[in-house]
Amino acid sequence: MYYKNRFKNQNIAVYGMGLTGQSSVKKLRTLGAKVFCWDDNKKVRKDLKKTKFILSKFWLEKKRFDNIIISPGIDINKCNISLYLKKNSNKIITDLDLFFEINKDIEIISITGTNGKSTTCKIIEKILKTAKYNVITAGNIGKPILSLPNTKKSKIVILEVSSYQLQYSRQFRAKHAAILNITPDHLERHKKMQNYAKIKSKIFFSQINEDYSYINSSDKNLKFIKNLFKHKKLKSKLILVNKSIGKFISKKINNNYFRRKGNIENLAFAYKIAKNFNIKNKTIIKALNRFKGLSHRQEIVFSKKNILCVNDSKATSFDASLQSLSTYNKIYWILGGVPKRQDRFYLHDVKKNIIKAYIIGKNISFFKKKIRNDIPFLESLNMKSAMNSIIEDLKVSKSLNGTILLSPAGASFDQFKNFESRGNYFKNLIKKNFK
Repeated sequence: MYYKNRFKNQNIAVYGMGLTGQSSVKKLRTLGAKVFCWDDNKKVRKDLKKTKFILSKFWLEKKRFDNIIISPGIDINKCNISLYLKKNSNKIITDLDLFFEINKDIEIISITGTNGKSTTCKIIEKILKTAKYNVITAGNIGKPILSLPNTKKSKIVILEVSSYQLQYSRQFRAKHAAILNITPDHLERHKKMQNYAKIKSKIFFSQINEDYSYINSSDKNLKFIKNLFKHKKLKSKLILVNKSIGKFISKKINNNYFRRKGNIENLAFAYKIAKNFNIKNKTIIKALNRFKGLSHRQEIVFSKKNILCVNDSKATSFDASLQSLSTYNKIYWILGGVPKRQDRFYLHDVKKNIIKAYIIGKNISFFKKKIRNDIPFLESLNMKSAMNSIIEDLKVSKSLNGTILLSPAGASFDQFKNFESRGNYFKNLIKKNFK
């Protein structure tokens, strides 16, 4: 049973003091809990000394802890207090659980999957706001959910949820839960696709009879989740989503953003969820015509004469890059970074769209093996060098005609802080070379 003051005077440990951990501590303090927090990173601990957060090696305390909140980035199999956490696994919860416990009167829409989560969240938000719903979007897309200023004013909260958050969640439940797609991702932590899919499926199996589950009917990798339905009863109403729905709606709107392959899938999910709020097609189309895409996701940063420059820095796997490679022609493709474990490259259907690839980063040999039998390529080391080579190749071709595409098919951490800084660096290079 839920009690409004159930965290009051409880001993709660928070492990991992990034933005999520800090927001958890702040929220727990407002609920009257006694909070003990720690981070294994020395730099983080040093920075925290300048704040009001008090660090404590809680696993050495003689106190009995009611709950342990761990941040999404922590893998209990590899962290410094692994044995302690495994011994007390029944006490582990996440920020998702805490949010759900204190916001049970709010209608939650949760979106997960490998690609398209942020865009889908924002499309749904745009539709609901156009329909005059009081709605806010948070989670993996931006601010941690527990740092939202005042959720009581919002009747609906849209949450982008990652597998890291879901892995250790226990109580979290959403009225509307969607799994957009699944491709190999985060397997350095989850090991197998079956494990990854099972963790994603928690978003469904925590639901009750009056809830809705949305799943991609055409995604072959979702067979892992569909197999779970045979062994574990799904209580919620299952809604199958396919791309034909997105294609049907895209023909009715005047927004080129929804002509792109990946966004058709996102649109299909947003439409199905919107219809369960009884929103009329007229309102949905009005919202979609006004929708603008997010930065770093097939973001057109320059378009003039025959040159198109596209920032798709958020594409951190080949499957994500494939959407851009399928959309554009005469592509000068910048790729590279930290590859995803077990990522597969299949260029057969898109190689005709690619003029040349320019491999950057510290894992050139990996990407070279993946593409060398299909398309011409150049080892470029860094993005500036790649851009210089592209400019020269355009001059040699004399046509000055093509699409310069940053769609790395890898994470950014070998050369950049995150995908945003990588995308912004690309945009600055474009500004310098195309005025």
